[in-house]
Amino acid sequence: MKSPLVQLRPLLSLLADGGMHSGESLGVALGISRAAVWKQLQKLGQYGLALESVKGHGYCLRGGLDLLSAEKIHAVLGTRSRALLHKLILRDEVDSTNAQLLTLMEAGTGHAVVMFAEHQRTGRGRRGRRWVSPYGAGILLSVGWEFSGGVQSLEGLSLSVGVALARALARFEVPGVRLKWPNDIWCRGRKLAGVLLELKGDLTDRCGVVIGIGLNSGLRDQSAGAIDQPWADLQRICPGIPRNLLAATILDEMLPLLKDYPEQGFHAYRDAWAALDQFAGQSVVLQSGAETWCGTAVGVDNKGALILDMAGELKYFHGGEVSLRGQV
Repeated sequence: MKSPLVQLRPLLSLLADGGMHSGESLGVALGISRAAVWKQLQKLGQYGLALESVKGHGYCLRGGLDLLSAEKIHAVLGTRSRALLHKLILRDEVDSTNAQLLTLMEAGTGHAVVMFAEHQRTGRGRRGRRWVSPYGAGILLSVGWEFSGGVQSLEGLSLSVGVALARALARFEVPGVRLKWPNDIWCRGRKLAGVLLELKGDLTDRCGVVIGIGLNSGLRDQSAGAIDQPWADLQRICPGIPRNLLAATILDEMLPLLKDYPEQGFHAYRDAWAALDQFAGQSVVLQSGAETWCGTAVGVDNKGALILDMAGELKYFHGGEVSLRGQV
């Protein structure tokens, strides 16, 4: 059975131009009755889409939609990325792109597979937080990759992915991009994107990793209210960046990184990460469960561990269920 969004895609493609469309013209284009068009239009609100209607004129999605296209992404991918990519999947709706890729990794068919989605029902970030993902807003992306050498070969990978995202955004001259240990990309002091890594396989030998990325771009006000932390939106900072070009640019930074990571490791990205460190030299509070540590953030080591100066003694903290915030 098709998901409701798959059934709505033809209608959304017509409304994507942001123009006014009469119920009659939509019905003709879709080959359905005006009553059937109305039923479909009524479903758009549950996906964070604000439909406007003008009596006697029709319906529109104000501002339109910049829909993702696998063909357009392929067309602007760099030569090396195109060679590294095994398969690109685009879905209108999934539970979670990470969950889908983890299933493929378990089946042995997830290596070098990329999945984008226009909407996730159960998208999540670190610490179990929900990732708000209204239809057609932002970048929802997961990449599957297999590594030899076990989990040790992946040390610092989430931080390196952050550097790759920062470099992709730099191509569009996005101002104020910073990195927050261990998984966040900030812009102008607010969270713009997050990274979530999940592992499958033998953690001591050949293992698979799924790298999930959520980036805010084009969030609508009625959906943004559900976000429980200060957030930034790419389209509000740099309007007009095409989503398909942004998606391809992220892959152009990500795929070569994953291919070369076993040889390069985090040490190849440490300096770049340090140059963008949001909390460098600041007093911070680090929490993990019921434990709390206070100190001065003095960077990360070659394995990606956070280094805190605590009363003159350096302490090292690795990734996990850890939050980091500036000390009040």
